[in-house]
Order: sequence, then structure tokens, then C-alpha cells
Amino acid sequence: MQIPFNSSVRSSLGVEWELQLVSPETRALTSGASEVLHELSPGGEHPKAKHELLESTIEVITGICSTVREATEDLGGTISELVPLLEKRGLAMMCSGTHPTTHWATQTISPNPRYAKLIDDMQILGRQLQIFGVHVHVGVRSADKVIPIVNALSAYIPHFLALSASSPYSLGHDTGLASSRSKIFESLPTAGLPYQLDGWSQFESYMETLIKTGTIASIKEVWWDIRPHPDFGTVELRICDGLPTLHEVGMVAALSQCLVDMLDREIDKGYTLPCPKGWVVRENKWRAARHGLDAEIIRDDESTVPMREALLELCHDLTPAAIRLGCAQELYRIEEIVAIGSSYTRQRAVAATAGGDLTAVVDSLLAEFAAGRPQPIGAQG
Repeated sequence: MQIPFNSSVRSSLGVEWELQLVSPETRALTSGASEVLHELSPGGEHPKAKHELLESTIEVITGICSTVREATEDLGGTISELVPLLEKRGLAMMCSGTHPTTHWATQTISPNPRYAKLIDDMQILGRQLQIFGVHVHVGVRSADKVIPIVNALSAYIPHFLALSASSPYSLGHDTGLASSRSKIFESLPTAGLPYQLDGWSQFESYMETLIKTGTIASIKEVWWDIRPHPDFGTVELRICDGLPTLHEVGMVAALSQCLVDMLDREIDKGYTLPCPKGWVVRENKWRAARHGLDAEIIRDDESTVPMREALLELCHDLTPAAIRLGCAQELYRIEEIVAIGSSYTRQRAVAATAGGDLTAVVDSLLAEFAAGRPQPIGAQG
């Protein structure tokens, strides 16, 4: 089976942001996507806002962008179109990996045959997918580069997860994890860590096996944390929990673009990219999902490094790429998040201040989304 790879301009950028529709009165996830999207684009599907699995979700997506600033401005423009349509229906938007209190059983599935099939195939595992993420596409010029880049990027899965972890609460309880979303999503048979493959031909053979045996209908149903996207000519990083603010979306977009660009250029120089051991990748992802920024990740077979230290080192190492790509300001936000905490830490701090009241956590997420950047506790009012 041949899978054509539609090569992209090097390091082009696209971002997808899954947003929750919430009633500010009840703080619950509330259906409204179909009605809002129809009003937004009466003649058909809007190019930059679309359905997701739940009727209480709208995904906003960029066009093909050159810079992180262009991508965040693109997302912001679509959001500005959606806000008045939501407000007149008594709805607001926010984002986190999970909703802190709403139960998945109360939610309506979007009217799309694709989602109906997903629920039929996966049963309760599909119904429980009340989760939200951010996906970043970075352009690659050649299929020959894609699999080595995917393999090398798997070493950075814990970095992305620790920075974006925003799902400590689920169904009204503290899960004890920084990112419960990442573990919920892994319940699907074709989700989670990418397989470490030898090259594009092995990727084609694997996809052919999955399709011929009826495991998937198309390669779009392989939901790895990092995957090739042949139609777009990109590497797609799907690791991140839903990020509460456009400020943080810009940060992970910058990190994604810088890493892919650096690895792409290393191949051009004739270097063989490193391929981390599978067990190390799996263990490090768990550590980041459990402990977030407080994780100690495995650097080699015999030593560990604190996640905060690893992130600051990575930020420093990527500075030349960030300057070249014009996203140094966004990349350096890593230092800010290391200092003030990822969303899971901010949510827990709000809950502690509110005596465990998770409606206060929802209010803080609504306030952060509206402000566009992380807010100090007490500044949401």
C-alpha cells in the first residue's frame, strides 16, 4: 500500500484547539455547537471552526501559517467570531484537558456518522471521551524524514505533557494525576504512544495491515501522540492537554515548530536522529501524566533529571531555532510556566483557596480563557 506524502514548506504551522462550551450559570458543559456553527456559516462548514465528538465542543483551527504569531492571531480571529454567537445563547468558552465536574453520560454526541461509528465501535470507551486537547502540525518536505522525526520527538512527550497538563479533575473528583486526559485517551486501541518504525515503507505496511484487517477504515483513525499526517505533509503533535489560554497555545506551538525544524535540519546535515528506547518513552510519559512539572524523568538508563530543569535546558537549546523562526518570545513562555505552574497546579491552587469548590475552578478557567493568559489566583473576579 502506497501512501503519498504531500510535502509541505519546511516548518509551516497549523494548530487545532478543542474548546468547551460552558454555561457560566451552571458551570456545566452545554450543547450548542451545531446551532452556533450553522449560524457562523449557514452555507456549509466553516473553514476554521468545526464539530468535535460532543455537541458541547467546537474545534478552532488555523490555516497554513508561517509563524507562531500568525497562528495565534488566526485562532484569535475565529474565536472573536464565535464569542457573540455564544453569548447570545448564554454560553462561554474555556479549555482544559477535562471538564472538572460534568459527567460524560450527560453529553450529546455530535450528529456526524463518523462519531456514531466511533461510539458503536468503542462503546463505553468512546462515550467517556469527554476530553480536550491541542494539536500542532509542523510541515516536513519529505516522507523520508517523517518517521525519523516522529521517533526522535517521542523523547519530548513528557516535556509537552508537563507543560500542558490541565486535567487533574474529572467527574467532580481530584484524579491524583496532572493529566488524566492522557490516560483516558490511551484506552482507545489506536491511541497513545507512536510505534517506533524503521521508515516510511514500514509505516505504509503497518497502515495496510490495519486497514485490511478491519482495525481502521483510514489512517486518520490512528490517534498517536505524534503521527505523520500525509495529506497535510506534516508531523502532528497530539500530546498536549487542552490549554486554557492562547498565551500557552503559542508556547507549545513554538516548542513544536522549533523541535521539528531543528530535527529536520539535523537530517539535512547528514546526522542520524536518536531513537529513544520504548520503555523509557513509556515510563517518562507516565511520570509526566502523574506528576507534571514535579516529575523526575529518565534521561538515560541510569540517571534522572527534574522536569523543570529539563524544560529550561530545552528552552535554551532551542533558542537559535526560535530566533530563526521568529518565535523566541513564545518559546520563552516555558520559563514563565515553569515558574507559575501549568494549568493543573493553578486549578488545584484555586480549589484549595475555595475550600475544594470546583465551580471556582471552572470560573478560573473561564476567566483565563477570556483574558488570554494565565491569571493569578484571586484575579478572576
